[in-house]
Amino acid sequence: MAATLSQQEQLELLDALADGQWHSGEALAARFGVSRAALSKRVERLREWQLEVESRQGLGYRLSAPIERLDAQRLQAAVPQLPLQVLPIVESTNTLLLACGAEQDPQALLAEFQSGGRGRRGRQWISPFGANLYLSLSWSWPSWPRQLTALSLAVGVACAQALRRCGLSTLQLKWPNDLLVAGRKLGGVLIEHRGEAGGSCRVVIGIGLNLRMAATQGEAVSQPWINLDEALRLENQPPAARNEVAAALLQSLHGLLDGYAEQGFAAVAAQWSALDACRDRPVLIVQHDHTQSAIARGVDSDGALLVDIENRRERLLSGEVSLRPA
Repeated sequence: MAATLSQQEQLELLDALADGQWHSGEALAARFGVSRAALSKRVERLREWQLEVESRQGLGYRLSAPIERLDAQRLQAAVPQLPLQVLPIVESTNTLLLACGAEQDPQALLAEFQSGGRGRRGRQWISPFGANLYLSLSWSWPSWPRQLTALSLAVGVACAQALRRCGLSTLQLKWPNDLLVAGRKLGGVLIEHRGEAGGSCRVVIGIGLNLRMAATQGEAVSQPWINLDEALRLENQPPAARNEVAAALLQSLHGLLDGYAEQGFAAVAAQWSALDACRDRPVLIVQHDHTQSAIARGVDSDGALLVDIENRRERLLSGEVSLRPA
């Protein structure tokens, strides 16, 4: 029976190809002490991680673009007060943190690849290896913080603050959890919470952010999307290093959550309004199979969406509806 390829063996091959240059198959096979046929199998396994590995006779193998692996030590040094872990492959960072005990909070988890990444309302989140950021952060409070319903909006502001430090100034937020640039989706927020009324509260906050996903990797994405590299290029800014972006996000999120129980959404409400992509614009409100036209009027202190529908003001909660530009 053929030996099963270990994850470590795959990662070693990936690191050898990470520079995006051509590497001869003969040299790679010799480096890892395997046959050319065994090397070919390892390359195929990399493609299962949604990596684009090119092969050409006489040249060998290369990644279609260089990859910067996440550096757990560097990230931990950036946020020493937040224990974190970086894993190569997970089903979902949110799912894994939800399964961990609250006694370990606060804690963060980042992954290079998600086999079952999740977005809002159970949608799939496309997660090719090393192309984007997939991170989750869990936090526990002894009692439910005020304005918990607005937490996804506050997290959006924290993401905007982090990305501004990386050179991006054109980010907008679409209620309740989308990060947009030029009307296209740059990232999203997924918040899941556990607890009972009157007791403790635990949240797991998931962030997915497109960094440099190839068009072929994002073919299954059902809405217009944009990479951070492209968004920065539109502002004549250089690309941001993947570890730099991850560190900025972790720092910003920790700062927000550390004071959220006392300050709530009020501390960032004005910033959210300034970033609101839909305020005073025509939108479509989708509830189940029913769609209505409306005018978005911002949010209230609890993060509920305010809309005008046929000359009446309505208040909508994020679990009930989806919002789309008209």
